[in-house]
Amino acid sequence: MDQKEPKHERRVRYKGTHPKTFKDKYKELQPEKYSDAVIKAIERGSTPAGMHIPICVKEILGFFQISPGQTGFDATMGYGGHTLEMLKCLDSKGHIHATDVDPLELLRTQKRLEDLGYGSDILTIHQMNFCEIDKIASESGPFNFILADLGVSSMQIDNPERGFSYKREGPLDLRLNPKKGRSAADRLRTVSQNELEGMLIENSDEPHAVVIARAIISERARGSAISTTTQLKLIIKNALKSLPEANRDEEIKKSCQRCFQALRIDVNKEFEVLYEFLEKLPDALAPGGRVAILSFHSGEDRLVKKSFKRFFNDGVYQEIADGPIRPSSEECHANSRAHSAKMRWAIKS
Repeated sequence: MDQKEPKHERRVRYKGTHPKTFKDKYKELQPEKYSDAVIKAIERGSTPAGMHIPICVKEILGFFQISPGQTGFDATMGYGGHTLEMLKCLDSKGHIHATDVDPLELLRTQKRLEDLGYGSDILTIHQMNFCEIDKIASESGPFNFILADLGVSSMQIDNPERGFSYKREGPLDLRLNPKKGRSAADRLRTVSQNELEGMLIENSDEPHAVVIARAIISERARGSAISTTTQLKLIIKNALKSLPEANRDEEIKKSCQRCFQALRIDVNKEFEVLYEFLEKLPDALAPGGRVAILSFHSGEDRLVKKSFKRFFNDGVYQEIADGPIRPSSEECHANSRAHSAKMRWAIKS
């Protein structure tokens, strides 16, 4: 009996010029194969799926003044955009250590940089939290330049399986390392109403914290498990339905953004990690060493500002930024995710 030939399966059609779902953006997710699709996405001011466009690159490199032979530290490697630009400045002389807690993106970035010629001779990548900078500095010696980009990577936001965005259906996870700790869904199963109110106020300055916290706890009391992004979004939407119609939709959108941010900060203990990093930072810097920190939230920026000012007054830093440096209007137009960025810097005495 003749064996049948396997049925030919047609390639999935690229649905329109702006595919909506993450998996349908297969061209953007394979930049090495479909570079034209990536270029088109960037030209229209979008961040291609599976990519992250680094922010304030010109300002950061201008401040660092990196010379070949120096040693640097990238606290939050992510997609490796900043890492790559700093590596170029070293001109194959020197070394950069980089950390990231996300085991999924770390391996992809490591391969991407290796394919560009940046191997272990000039780049060492550690899967660990950047607050453990002291452990790395004890082996590598103090750093000439240190960068910490505190923003969540676009790859994490865009992938619905990570649960970072209220705009896409997915599990309510929000962990930077999905293999460690408690998810946001687990957190909401046990948090008290007072604790939740405090979380929303402290982590995201949410003006409707009391109403939203009450709605979440009431939903839980009815026996409903809040396990997906869309479930949480609907609770927030219903909680704020009595707002004036004129600005209701916009206010709900902002509250969704703030609530997801507050949960993400809580689940990953981001403020505690940043505080620990800032305390260890001076000892990790070489004399005259430079540090730049990009923050995207007022709470983060306050911590950085206070730390820099305290160590400056104590003589640990010889100079600090007078105020936050913002991305240019051109950069914000080309990359909408740059709008909330603030960069502060300090120079070790």
